[in-house]
Amino acid sequence: MTIKPLIKSLSAIAGIGMVSIAAHAATTELTVYSAVEAEDLKKYAARFNQDYPDIKINWVRDSTGIVTAKLLAEKANPQADVVWGLAATSLMLLKNENMLESYKPKNYDQLSPKFKDTSDNPMWTGMDAWMAAICYNTIEAEKLGLPKPTSWQDLTNPVYKGHIVMPNPSSSGTGYLDVSSWLQLFGEDKGWEYMDALHNNIGTYTHSGSKPCKLAASGETAIGISFAFRAAKSKKEGAPLDIVFPTEGLGWDMEATAIIKGTDKLEAAKILADWAASQKANEMYNEGYAVVAMPGIAQPVEYFPANAEALMIENDFAWSAANRDAILTKWQQRYDSKSEPK
Repeated sequence: MTIKPLIKSLSAIAGIGMVSIAAHAATTELTVYSAVEAEDLKKYAARFNQDYPDIKINWVRDSTGIVTAKLLAEKANPQADVVWGLAATSLMLLKNENMLESYKPKNYDQLSPKFKDTSDNPMWTGMDAWMAAICYNTIEAEKLGLPKPTSWQDLTNPVYKGHIVMPNPSSSGTGYLDVSSWLQLFGEDKGWEYMDALHNNIGTYTHSGSKPCKLAASGETAIGISFAFRAAKSKKEGAPLDIVFPTEGLGWDMEATAIIKGTDKLEAAKILADWAASQKANEMYNEGYAVVAMPGIAQPVEYFPANAEALMIENDFAWSAANRDAILTKWQQRYDSKSEPK
């Protein structure tokens, strides 16, 4: 080989090496905290990476209360870059602690106002709404002679003693939306009276919002207070469930996205936040949730009522977030004795 072809060959090899190094350097790693159901998170992650293969996400997933507590504990030294799929009430709490980066995703103006932080410097963006529901195992209930409830108040009937499972609001976002909604629906004094009566019938409080419905689906309890998406999923899988949407109205919260203040991966974090608010993402959320942030996207979801959004109470999220610590402290003092071990 002459000198010129050799130089050309070496240059080509070096060029390939530089492309390889550049490609490697282009990969950004994000640490993302989430409370999205595990099976859904796997789907969400795969679809995001179809569009952005050069952003590697290290997922940290747990129930809402645990993720919220972890974020607060790490306030002085944040470990997460983004939160994707955490209760909006939790993100409001983080906002009050000055832990979130202000960012308005590209599709922000196309989203429903109820799914937006409407302050001048928005710090979180809603994705979808999850709403309360009662999972009623028809086979177990018939064996035990338990009538089908139609309202929240029905659940205080002594006939249900020991046969109801619900989430602990300290660890579960679903549990907290239940408690905060009862305090809003019935008034604070009557709300605590209601929970005193309900507590008499509780078998156990779980640390997962979906677990009560899973237990009802498998026949390990007759009644599980859970959320509609989990109920519909279990029923679709063949569980002998009737899904009850209580007549007083449904507590609800929304899954939302936010960027953690101080992240050194801000550009990649913004890409994820943009994608989370995109039409494609909203169509994905609608595969399990009947109400999503972008109007005109949601199609009916099997086993959900056609008027799902109309059943949702007028939820005062600001009040719910501001009073969270006081409500949880009082709840733990009164009812934590029936919580399952952590």
